[in-house]
Amino acid sequence: MTKKNKSSKAKENLEAVESTLSRSEQFIETNQKMITIVVLSVVGVIALYLAYQKFYRAPLEEDARSQMFVAEQYFERDSFNLALNGDITYPGFLKIVDDYSSTKSANLAHYYIGISYYNLEKYDEAIKYLKDFSTKDDMLSPISKGVIGDAYIEKGDIDEAIKYYVKAANEKENNFTSPYFLMKAGQAYETNKEFQKALELFEKIKEKYSNSNEGRTVEKYISRTKLKL
Repeated sequence: MTKKNKSSKAKENLEAVESTLSRSEQFIETNQKMITIVVLSVVGVIALYLAYQKFYRAPLEEDARSQMFVAEQYFERDSFNLALNGDITYPGFLKIVDDYSSTKSANLAHYYIGISYYNLEKYDEAIKYLKDFSTKDDMLSPISKGVIGDAYIEKGDIDEAIKYYVKAANEKENNFTSPYFLMKAGQAYETNKEFQKALELFEKIKEKYSNSNEGRTVEKYISRTKLKL
């Protein structure tokens, strides 16, 4: 390309840029009022959100935590009815869920309620509240699903129990909950006389979790299941 062509091309590019800038300026001038309203609206929404978090949500979370403290103490002492319903001074987990439904404490209360109902042999209620509990915690997440499996076992629904045991085993895989719930799933398969599926899970424990408590005892389950096959 000659210097003349290059110069012509550069001039065309400059003119195109100037034209674009001119159109942008014209758009801003024409729609200045609308743009101002949009910007102010965005700023207003952000300000409202920050105010909500600081002046409503944060105090509500703090209040929920303080209200739940006594219920947690009852739970730790296996006083499950008091943990659920509270006493004359402090609320139980059920009221925490009702009064502070949008808080993290209310979410955690679902876990406590589910475990409490399980221990009180109210398995449908336990399943309901544990299914409503959500967490990313490495222990609570698999344990909550595993207890749902236990509740289904108590109800005689082996297929649903297996489903939740397997979920629990695969949730946040680790050397504690994973082999523990794989073992429970394998034993449930044995109860269902699905010995091949049970064997697969027992062998998975041996292969992946040999250093766990279940891994050190799984060989006898493997031998027993092979005999049944």
